[in-house]
Amino acid sequence: MNEYQEKSKEYDLFKATGNYNTVAFVEKVLGLVGEAGETADKIKKILRDKDGVINGEDKLEIVKELGDVLWYVASIARYLGVSLENVANLNLEKLEGRKKRNLLHGEGDNR
Repeated sequence: MNEYQEKSKEYDLFKATGNYNTVAFVEKVLGLVGEAGETADKIKKILRDKDGVINGEDKLEIVKELGDVLWYVASIARYLGVSLENVANLNLEKLEGRKKRNLLHGEGDNR
């Protein structure tokens, strides 16, 4: 994951500065939301128009959108000075803690 994150910065039109009140950082956050929305929209149309049946072309298009989501996540983490591997590991630790406490369902980040 860290190799991907390092390679992905080649495609960033901006440079990380450590200042989060910049066009560069905000563009990454808005890009993440936009790409997640595009992913959801593709799935919505499959549910609406194809009775939820995903063919090979649909799957490829969704995977492409997920790649864009991944790029923005990797970029935001890099701007924050955090490795993508660290993000992934912290997420797994959080989920494992919830599982042990039988709190996978529910609301709130700190359950």
